[in-house]
Amino acid sequence: MADDIHISVRSLVEYVYNSGSIDAHFRSQSTLADGIRIHQKIQKTYRDGDQKEVFLKTEIAYNGLTFIIDGRCDGLLFHDGNVTIDEIKSFTMPLDQVTGEGSPVHWAQANVYAYIYAKDHALPEISVQLTYVHIETEAKRYFNKKYTFSELELFVFKVVEGYAPYAQLQREHRNKRNESCTSLAFPFETYRAGQRKLAGGVYKSIIDGKNLFAKAPTGIGKTISTLFPAVKAMGEGQLNRMFYLTAKTITRTTAEEAFSKMRSCGLHLNAVTITAKDKVCFKEETKCQKDYCEFADGYYDRINDAVLDILTNETAMTREVIESYARKHTVCPFEFSLDLAYTVDAIICDYNYIFDPRVSLKRLFEVQKKTSILLVDEAHNLVDRGREMFSASLHKETFLQLKKDFKGVNKVIFEAASKLNASFISIKKIYGKNNEFILTHLDESFLEQLRQFIKDAEQGLQTDASQNLLEAYFMVNNFLKIVELLDEHYVIYGEKNKNDVIVKLFCMDPAKLLKQMGKGYSTKVLFSATLSPLPYYQDILGGEKEDYLLSIPSPFSKDQVDVFIKPLSTRFRDRERSKSPLVSIIQALTKKRPGNYLIFFPSYQYLLSVYEQFKEVNEETRTLIQTKGMSETEREEFLAAFKPEQNETLLGFAVLGGIFSEGVDLIGDRLNGVVVVGVGLPQLCFERDLIKDHFNHQGKNGYDYAYVYPGMNKVLQAGGRLIRSETDHGTIVLVDDRFLQKQYQMLLPQEWKQFTLI
Repeated sequence: MADDIHISVRSLVEYVYNSGSIDAHFRSQSTLADGIRIHQKIQKTYRDGDQKEVFLKTEIAYNGLTFIIDGRCDGLLFHDGNVTIDEIKSFTMPLDQVTGEGSPVHWAQANVYAYIYAKDHALPEISVQLTYVHIETEAKRYFNKKYTFSELELFVFKVVEGYAPYAQLQREHRNKRNESCTSLAFPFETYRAGQRKLAGGVYKSIIDGKNLFAKAPTGIGKTISTLFPAVKAMGEGQLNRMFYLTAKTITRTTAEEAFSKMRSCGLHLNAVTITAKDKVCFKEETKCQKDYCEFADGYYDRINDAVLDILTNETAMTREVIESYARKHTVCPFEFSLDLAYTVDAIICDYNYIFDPRVSLKRLFEVQKKTSILLVDEAHNLVDRGREMFSASLHKETFLQLKKDFKGVNKVIFEAASKLNASFISIKKIYGKNNEFILTHLDESFLEQLRQFIKDAEQGLQTDASQNLLEAYFMVNNFLKIVELLDEHYVIYGEKNKNDVIVKLFCMDPAKLLKQMGKGYSTKVLFSATLSPLPYYQDILGGEKEDYLLSIPSPFSKDQVDVFIKPLSTRFRDRERSKSPLVSIIQALTKKRPGNYLIFFPSYQYLLSVYEQFKEVNEETRTLIQTKGMSETEREEFLAAFKPEQNETLLGFAVLGGIFSEGVDLIGDRLNGVVVVGVGLPQLCFERDLIKDHFNHQGKNGYDYAYVYPGMNKVLQAGGRLIRSETDHGTIVLVDDRFLQKQYQMLLPQEWKQFTLI
């Protein structure tokens, strides 16, 4: 129903008490695993007949709205004829700092549970208990109160009253949103070829509750083709929230523009863009400490007003808009965007906010996931990003530096770091013959040292805001989180690098964890122009047999592109003697077909060597070169140089798989040709060989999984920069003899297979 407001007890209390994370007063998210352990340990002490994790739900009518409030209380105790709600809270601060009668926000949460249970069971009175447990010592402190039902009823209605203005705003917005979604027409005069098929595939997936893997060609307008059907499904009540997940800033901008286009056609829908903390932080250093940052100090005293203000006045909550309101209300722009993510209709963000177990949006409850869709743009990037998110490493140098930092300063930290440094030295001695080596397991003593380090660092950080200690704390914490995920899809390996020793938990196959982190959402749509071969991506991105697969042929004419293959070896051993032929190929091409070209190389070193030789024989041709660590301004200047209708040739030398090989839109005469040097194979290395061996053992082609598919994806992305519309024309030159081999030919787009040998 439109007037129903469904909210969890936790979210209701957090909002009214301006508390953010309800446990933030006592412990950080970094100790959530310890918190779960403490909860379970306390619950095991319950007597026979007591209950744990009890689901409670009620409806409250208030001011024309019906609030559906639910949640799970930690414990329900039945002693001496009394019923007691038990709320367990773990903490890391010293026990003597838990003063007074406990936290008001914790009492509020427990009291709402008590009200629901007393109401359902017609109890005239009920007891409430707060159980505080110290994570390290497991010392306990109890607070007990007894309430009459009328006292609890009065309290809960006060809480609902505090939440009602926000709920009313959300109700009015949602009614407008649904009406506008229903009446919205496709925001362009016609569908491009392929667009209707993609939009239809997305819509059917939503209606059927299935996941979709879609290979859709570059230039057809994939963003609007995925967002529009999601918007229509939202108007029909099939969805309540959508996530548009991207890996690059430029694709986030494209999503913002698509929403803007639909708003100009009458859509009333609010969307927030989440930008990385280090990019939006207002301070010189990203230190979230109240004595350093005025935007963090008192954040929860001001955030509700900030949320109400921006939701009342804005629908497009881009980085610039969020920063403006954050300054107005003196709140952290990053945390502000995260809080908004739980209130808006659409969230544009990086993959990690959904898939990374260390930073995902943890307050998104299962009931909300069931009405949310994940739209995963450029999904081919999620393979390596998944491996990165599910892997973790530790460096010996980290603990050696802490030893030096805290010698004579903090004995506890010094000794904890010394023990870990010694453990790395021991690993180095055992495996000293090899630079890279497999560890069959992690010793329990080593893991215990890491756990003890976390406890010691938490205490140390209360008095010493050392950046090195803080970074080590997070690094160890992340490592321990990944330890809990270890299974047959992982390998533990070590690496010697001069005096440093690295221990890495490496996720070779991210499929299981990507599937697990995406579980519970209504629909997942993973799409890309280069999701080829589809069965490979379905396998490695956690797909299932019942998922829908969609492959849309290119709508562009074969006559729009001339493809040439030069069978020249660009293998590592042949690169030195390939330089002169490459220079000749580039010269001949630009002489016969002058214009703007991007030339992609498999490595930066190879690029530089060919570039230098080219400039020796051809100084007059205008060239640009991708450099390492280019700023956003430098990237924009590089692309801005590709202007239409230029009288002189322009050559942009870039790295295959780098910042200019995907997500770049140079329409018309801004780009006349692309040269791809090599088949893009990742450099032979220890990790890639581990991936190869892992999939070989599964009966799959490990070499294809580790090298060929990721490499050719880069080639397809680079070539995809050329034809972006029905009026584009141009030339693609593929330089490598392997492009003539069957396993590579099979991966080329159909429109590239009518090529000319040169």
